[in-house]
Amino acid sequence: MNIDDIKQAKAVLQLEAQEMLRAAEGISTDFSKALDLMQFCRGKVIIMGVGKSGLIGAKIAATLASTGTPSFFIHPTEAMHGDLGMIGKEDVVLAISYSGESGELVAILPHLKRFGIPLITMSQNPQSSLSKVGDAFISIWIEREACPLNAAPTCSTTLTLALGDALAVCLMERRGFKECDFASFHPGGSLGRRLFVKVADLMQSENLPLIPPHLPLKEAIVKMSDGRLGNAIIVDEEGRLTGVLSDGDLRRAMMREEFNLSAKAIDYATKNPKYCDDETILASEILRYIEENKIQLLVITDKEKRVKGAVHLHKLIEAGIK
Repeated sequence: MNIDDIKQAKAVLQLEAQEMLRAAEGISTDFSKALDLMQFCRGKVIIMGVGKSGLIGAKIAATLASTGTPSFFIHPTEAMHGDLGMIGKEDVVLAISYSGESGELVAILPHLKRFGIPLITMSQNPQSSLSKVGDAFISIWIEREACPLNAAPTCSTTLTLALGDALAVCLMERRGFKECDFASFHPGGSLGRRLFVKVADLMQSENLPLIPPHLPLKEAIVKMSDGRLGNAIIVDEEGRLTGVLSDGDLRRAMMREEFNLSAKAIDYATKNPKYCDDETILASEILRYIEENKIQLLVITDKEKRVKGAVHLHKLIEAGIK
């Protein structure tokens, strides 16, 4: 283990954290003005930047787009060679340049102003060529970069990224952006599964191991094996849930002196099992409920407690629900 490496790594993280905390204290009313321009924009928020600022800008555009603010990134050079046509009069442009003097950005400013497109600028100097023509200015000034040469963009790009996150989060709050909205923008991957998949999508509704209360335990065990859920679901004549016979119930029963395979299954079952009467609930919430109650199977019923299906812990895990 190299102690110097650890000290240097800590110093970088501490310096970047200090720069962001210092910037947090300097948030001005222009930040709210920038939010107004973005929130009430009838078109899209266009992000522009060159070099490292461009890379950060692309991430900011992606974050905005995924949280309810239509947005995409355009490179200024590409804009000067035709992509300017992608920017409409109802759009807002967020231009990022630490120096505020990036030639490609400065060159495109007259064209943006000619169309009357609102401009939000992010730079370290409010008097830079870029920021002087902006409608709202967000400072990304830092005392120094984490780079030992004070040259490579480190603290400045971290701060820019954090301010982009702050814009996105504030817009989410302003719009009342909820989990269901987030899910609609993230239907794929583990995030989509957590926020989009409902228990109805995963529950087993056919070939359920349903048994009547009076069924002998020996026959109930056969039904448990055939159902492949490790449980037998006990229902009355109208199909209402009255109990669940689980592997755990069976093991505990076998430890009792009066254990009898000819006895009724209900005598050894859990008579007040956990269940859910809403099949539209998110599968992630069902997983949390199953884990909290330390059970393997949850029966899904209608409002009258008639069994509609069942979902097993293993099914949720296999589906990637977290």
